[in-house]
Amino acid sequence: MASVKIFLRKKINAKGEYPLTIRITKNRKSSYMYTGQYINEKHFDAKNQRVKKSHPNSTRLNNLLLKKLAEANDKLLALETEDNPITAQVVKKHVKKEINSTGFFELADTYLKDLQKLGKHNRFSSDKPRINHFRRFLNNREILFSEIDVSLLKKFQIYLKDKRGVSQRSIVNNLVVIRTIFNIAIRQSIVERKYYPFGKGKIVIKFPESVKLGLTVDEVKILENLEYELGSMKWHSLNVWLTSFYFAGMRVSDVLLLKWSDLKDGRLNYKMGKNDKVLSLKVPNKVKYILSQYEDTKTSDNDYIFPEMKGVDLGDTKQVFLKRTAANKKFNKYLKRIAEDIELDKPLTMHISRHSFANISGDKIPIQMLQKLYRHSNLTTTINYQNNFIYKDADEALDAVIDF
Repeated sequence: MASVKIFLRKKINAKGEYPLTIRITKNRKSSYMYTGQYINEKHFDAKNQRVKKSHPNSTRLNNLLLKKLAEANDKLLALETEDNPITAQVVKKHVKKEINSTGFFELADTYLKDLQKLGKHNRFSSDKPRINHFRRFLNNREILFSEIDVSLLKKFQIYLKDKRGVSQRSIVNNLVVIRTIFNIAIRQSIVERKYYPFGKGKIVIKFPESVKLGLTVDEVKILENLEYELGSMKWHSLNVWLTSFYFAGMRVSDVLLLKWSDLKDGRLNYKMGKNDKVLSLKVPNKVKYILSQYEDTKTSDNDYIFPEMKGVDLGDTKQVFLKRTAANKKFNKYLKRIAEDIELDKPLTMHISRHSFANISGDKIPIQMLQKLYRHSNLTTTINYQNNFIYKDADEALDAVIDF
């Protein structure tokens, strides 16, 4: 006969805690079902299979464990009345269908590890702090997906705003991560869809509109005419910014990965890092002039044009991410100083080059061509993005009313 017990498995996590499990033993072979709850070994009474009163959440945890133990025993009894032989693994498989035991943070940790394995380090660095916000909100306790309801998420939003002082956009980003992990849990049959707390009549995720500022033609001309010492960081940062702008607001991550071999017959042929889209663009004379100033550092056709990525192993995705992040931070530091030099009343960052191209293009370029230049997968994305920089119709409508 099989046995089912509450068991503290000796697989310590980063916080020095052990997982509370349901151990299923049949013919001296055991299988373990994780409850998603972790405690310090000193808080577990192995003899009586319960959490000691010394743990601050002992009552809640013991009630949860007793419920899971009863459900497992009920399923085991039902299976043993059947004629077919059963094993510990078979019992576990059937019991898991009855018990949604994986906790949110248990799955969240797996999600973060998968991001790292896939080389999605930018996403990892953004989502890990958001998961930790939710963890701190819950006082570092594990929580089942069925416990994450509308009321809890509304309290979490208040916590983020009042206690953490984050913006509305950041609050939405935090909710998006929770929704992402919740959807993974549904796909893995960890939780039923009826517990899904997002959507109409529940928690609706809507990104707030933000003001996007871009430089004007006159402001870009001022930047073009600046003269800094050859080889200085202001000189180099401005060159990278202008290269990005001249190539339709190319992302800094792609600018840094440009190689001399990407330039052939007066054209740039490259694959965009964000979505692997291939694009071919004419190399403007203004870009040719900038690149000519870096030719003396060229060691081969396969060498990077700009120095930040030289010697970096592209196969080491984490190293590439760290190098690009550090370079972007460095550029923005010196671009801020350049803005102060010319008394620019707008922020000057690498990302503003993209906004500046959009601002100057306005409604001059067909939206389908802008989609191609921006490397957007969806035309709607381009339309929504460009709407931030098209003012002509609104200006003419306003003049038509008040110009009397």
